[in-house]
Amino acid sequence: MTDSLIYKIAPRALWQAAEAAGRFEGAPVDVADGFIHFSTSAQVAETAAKHFAGQDDLLLVAVRTERLDPALLRYEPSRGGDLFPHLYGPLDLQAVAWVRELPLGPHGRHLFPAFEG
Repeated sequence: MTDSLIYKIAPRALWQAAEAAGRFEGAPVDVADGFIHFSTSAQVAETAAKHFAGQDDLLLVAVRTERLDPALLRYEPSRGGDLFPHLYGPLDLQAVAWVRELPLGPHGRHLFPAFEG
């Protein structure tokens, strides 16, 4: 199972620190779990609702899977048996396709940009 793009939701300050360092080591939950959590385009809205409800100042980071070491990227079962992409190592920012704002809408849910390949 592969998508050409996978997605990470990150607080702006955490992502800015990653940009300054030249790589993303993960959020505290990623470090605790031993891998960086990602979502596919079909999963990311539910991820936002479950883990980032009501949070603002977030960024949506799109990552090109073909630029990741295939030995470090695994699709593993999580919520309801869905296979989620997990990266077992730091994210090299050269793999990032784009970074966009992930604002809260008037209904309290995040407003996602159009997903593209």
